Amino acid sequence: MMDVTIAIFLLVYVAMGAGKLPGFKVDRTGAAVIGAVAMVVAGSITSRAAWYAIDYRTIGMLFGLMVVSSAFVVSGFYAWAARRIATARVSPPMLLAIMVTAGGFLSAALTNDVVVVAMTPLLVSATLARGLNPVPFLLGFCFAANTGSAGTLIGSPQNMIAAQGLGLSFNGFLGAAAIPALLSLPIVWGILAFVYRSRWAHSEVAPPDPGAATDACPGGTTGAPSTLDMWETFKATVVTIVVVATFVASDWPRELVALGAAGFLLINRQIASSDMLKHVDGNLLLLIMGLFVVNAALAATGLPQMVLADLRTAGLDLDQPLALFLAGGVLSNVVGNNPTVMLLVPFLEAGAAQHRDALGAALALGTGFSSNLIVFGSLAGIIVVEQATAHGVRISFGEFARAGIPVTLTCMAMGAAWVFWLS
Repeated sequence: MMDVTIAIFLLVYVAMGAGKLPGFKVDRTGAAVIGAVAMVVAGSITSRAAWYAIDYRTIGMLFGLMVVSSAFVVSGFYAWAARRIATARVSPPMLLAIMVTAGGFLSAALTNDVVVVAMTPLLVSATLARGLNPVPFLLGFCFAANTGSAGTLIGSPQNMIAAQGLGLSFNGFLGAAAIPALLSLPIVWGILAFVYRSRWAHSEVAPPDPGAATDACPGGTTGAPSTLDMWETFKATVVTIVVVATFVASDWPRELVALGAAGFLLINRQIASSDMLKHVDGNLLLLIMGLFVVNAALAATGLPQMVLADLRTAGLDLDQPLALFLAGGVLSNVVGNNPTVMLLVPFLEAGAAQHRDALGAALALGTGFSSNLIVFGSLAGIIVVEQATAHGVRISFGEFARAGIPVTLTCMAMGAAWVFWLS
């Protein structure tokens, strides 16, 4: 039975690393769901244990915050933000700084994957309309979304998974991770500004009026209105502030707070609930649910515990923040950041609150800062490259890595120094 369980687990994580199951049209989500079903059918885990393996708290909080973020999509906020960026009378390096700042801060507050999905086609249109090369701006926004989101508990799915698994507080996580996440933004800007210092112009596009193209693009690409609905944006902003304030000031279950906020926003006289729900990433939720089951089935064999014990004997203790930071950074570029966190968290010995915060920060910073190394290091990278291609802008693997490698190495060095100081 153990051999079957290990075989299923390995096939699932091969798909996580490759993006699909080799030889089949099965993507990451499909592999996770099929793997979970296979574990139950093979008897590696009972159906009851599989059901209880799915952490409803993580799924509930992630779903709720996705709905909150989608409220900014349907209100036209992202389209409005893209137009403001497009019409800013600034130089290309300053425009890059604006995009990096926007990517980092929006992702820290509104979950990075949703922000990247909503903003990428708008930024393509905005930069092309100004006759600029879209690549440095898209990469800057993507890199900043990955590194900036590492600073808050609600910035990315892997942060939420780590927070629920380790029992992290919002304030403790913020105190441990916010400063390096903030410091990563000027690093992203400086390296991209240097790499693309002589390649700002897009020679194939004549620079028309910046406002024209961005008015035409948003509604068709994201399903969001091309005008800003002030009331809906105000309502979504107030709800977001209330959610964050509740996370900070109370010990109410975070999943209930997020779900309550989602329910409030879905009750609307102007916007259909279906228009909001279609911006929720159901594939990501299914992937996480499937991996909960697959990982639980493997844990039941006792193999992960034996491997971790052997690693400790060899001098690599993942309960030490710096070791966890480096291991998370490497592993996230093999199987992806969300699977990495799900794989490691159940076997960490959190201990005291201060140690939990250090472990959570190490995991978030390691998986977030390393995500920019290659295209497939993060879902945000995949989204940016695929959506850019759909709009006629090609970002090759080499182009991504040319900027991503120095950004990743510099951010990881800074992050390692911070985590060493924390521990």
